[in-house]
Amino acid sequence: MEPVELPLSERVEVRPYRPEDLDAVIGIFESAVRDTASIDYDPAQIEAWARIDRARWAARRLRGYCRVAWIGPKAAGFADLEPCGRLDMLYVQSAHGRRGVARALLRTVESTAVGIGLRTLRTEASLTARPFFEAAGFRVVEEETVMRNGQAFRRHRMQKDGLAP
Repeated sequence: MEPVELPLSERVEVRPYRPEDLDAVIGIFESAVRDTASIDYDPAQIEAWARIDRARWAARRLRGYCRVAWIGPKAAGFADLEPCGRLDMLYVQSAHGRRGVARALLRTVESTAVGIGLRTLRTEASLTARPFFEAAGFRVVEEETVMRNGQAFRRHRMQKDGLAP
C-alpha cells in the first residue's frame, strides 16, 4: 500500500508550546480524559483525573520540552518531555484520534530526547495508552496503582531503550 498524501488542512504539524496555547492544551487534556479514557476508567476516576490547577499547568508546560500538534488551525495534541527522559504527558483531542497525532508527537519527543543526549524514555501509561506505547516500542516495566484526588488508578510504568541519533 502506498502512502496517501494528506491535504494541507489534515497534516499534523508539531511546534514548541507557547504560553498562549494553555487553553488549547487544557482542552485537549480534558477531551482525552473525558472522552477517550472513559472506556477504561469509571466516572469517579474520570472526574478525579480531569481536575486541574490552571496556574500549576501553566508553570509545568514551561519546565521541560512541551510540544503541541496542530491540524490546520486546530490544536490536536500535546506532549511534555522532562529533561530526565520522562514523558510526563502525551494527550490527543478525542476528535483527532487515530490520525497520526500521537505518532507525530512521539517522533518529535524522541528526536528532542536524542538531541539532549538521552537514549531512554520512560512514561507512566494509562490503561488506554498502553497499546499505543507498546506499538511504539515501549515495554512494561511494572503495573502500579496510584492515587489521584482520592481515586485509585491502574497504570503501567513503561520504558523505551536504544534511542538512536
